[in-house]
Amino acid sequence: MIMTLEHVQILDQTDHLIDMIKQSDVMGEYECALKQLEENEEAQSLIRSFKHIKEHYEDVQRFGRYHPDYQEIMKNVRSSKRKMDMNEYVAKFKLAERNLQTFLDDISESIARSVSDKIIVPKENGLLSDSGCSSGSCGTGGSCGCQAS
Repeated sequence: MIMTLEHVQILDQTDHLIDMIKQSDVMGEYECALKQLEENEEAQSLIRSFKHIKEHYEDVQRFGRYHPDYQEIMKNVRSSKRKMDMNEYVAKFKLAERNLQTFLDDISESIARSVSDKIIVPKENGLLSDSGCSSGSCGTGGSCGCQAS
């Protein structure tokens, strides 16, 4: 691939967009929430506890409900996750993370739409945005409303 002036301009614009994203309020809130989460000992303890219980859960999952500790491990995993999710710093971080992901998804969709309405854009939840697809080959099983020709 030969670099042309157009390619260089696109790379410059990309760098500018990256800088704008890094300086955005959404990114600032994410970084602040991450720092607070990392510095809060109670939150870190809950995260470590959940990871430890999750390791046991993964061992039990190999045998499913036939494992002798299945019920106890399942109860412990749910309880530990609930405690972790209810922590103020974990909740703030998850909200900031979701907001950042939505922000990045919106930027991706805006870029894709500026190129073509036919481009399929993946979203945070793994679904694809409505692309006006009429080929039936978008990979969503027709959930976007497209029809196979």
